[in-house]
This record gives sequence, C-alpha cells and structure tokens, in this order.
Amino acid sequence: MPQAVWQQVQRALLSESDVLQAVPHNLAELESFLPATDAFAPASVLCGLVPRADGLQVLLTKRSPHLRHHPGQISFPGGRIESADANPFDAALREAHEEIGLEADYVRLLGYLDPLVTITGYRVFPAVAIVDPAYRAEPDGVEVAELFEAPLSLFLDAGNEHPFEIEFRGAMRNLREFRWQDYRIWGATASMLINLRTRLGASS
Repeated sequence: MPQAVWQQVQRALLSESDVLQAVPHNLAELESFLPATDAFAPASVLCGLVPRADGLQVLLTKRSPHLRHHPGQISFPGGRIESADANPFDAALREAHEEIGLEADYVRLLGYLDPLVTITGYRVFPAVAIVDPAYRAEPDGVEVAELFEAPLSLFLDAGNEHPFEIEFRGAMRNLREFRWQDYRIWGATASMLINLRTRLGASS
C-alpha cells in the first residue's frame, strides 16, 4: 500500500489530545435518547484497516448472540477504558487482544475519529490503525462469535447506505445501515464508518 495513502488517512484524523477534548459528533442527534447524566463511561474501539491486494479492508466482529447489550450485532473490537490503560489506543489494543487475540505488534495507530456517545451511556474514542495483513486472530467465543473483513470502499460510497427507522423509548430513531455479504452493519459501528468517510472527504 503506497505510503501516500496512509498519509492521507492520517491527515484526516484527530490526535489523542484533540479527541479527548472534542465534542461527540452525534451528541445532538442522540440527545433526547441519552441517559440523564453527564458522566459517560469512557470506552475505545479499534478501527483496524488491513491493506490487501484488492484494497483496504475494515476489520469487524460479530458479537455473541447471548450478550446483554447489542447481541449478534457487528462491531469493532473494543470496550471500556480501564484505569490501567495509558490512553484510548492502549485500551482498544487490550480489548482487541482479549476479544480476538490480536497482538499489538501487528497494529500501528494512525489517529482518532471524532468521539461519539451511545444510548448505553458510553463516550467512545475510535482509534484508527493499520493492521498488518499477516495478523493472526480468532474470536474468543465469549464476547465475539465471528471475525471478518469488509472493503473500506463499501463504506466510503454514500450510495451504499440504507436509511431505516426503529422505535426506541417511545420515539422513532433514524438510522443508517450497510450490507456486506450476510452481515448488517448499523448503529454505532455504521456511525463511526460514516464519520471516517466524512473526515477523509474533508481532507482530500
């Protein structure tokens, strides 16, 4: 993968200091659905980009069907930031190792997307990173049922978005989803991928 591609992606992203101060990009959109608190639990996810011969791929997981929150949904590896984590990227690496066995040596940070808040009370810091295509990983079978890659080009084309509505707490929410093979990618994961597309478009 040409170095210029990575430089373009890196220019589009936030630094650690900037992302920690940034306003969540979906705050206004979700304000009426959020918990009645200003204290969101900090979390981080690993938005891994894998260079392949046919283009950049996005590393995604399918959550186990028995989980309490978001069972069976498509997500990035990640979770709550713990006190022992040095920064959001460190937390994302730890969670990725726990969930899919991904070793930190295969991952290099490029920067961060805008933070976002979730209806479950988290403030998420998405860390975008290069993942060596020689990586080895396997779902833990507890939190993660499947691991797969989808082409980044799918998410960079707004024509591949499909709007839909769901009822939540007595009100309707407008959401967007992507389809890849038998996978339905929506919710916070789709929101982060759309934010990546927006940032890449703004920097080009």
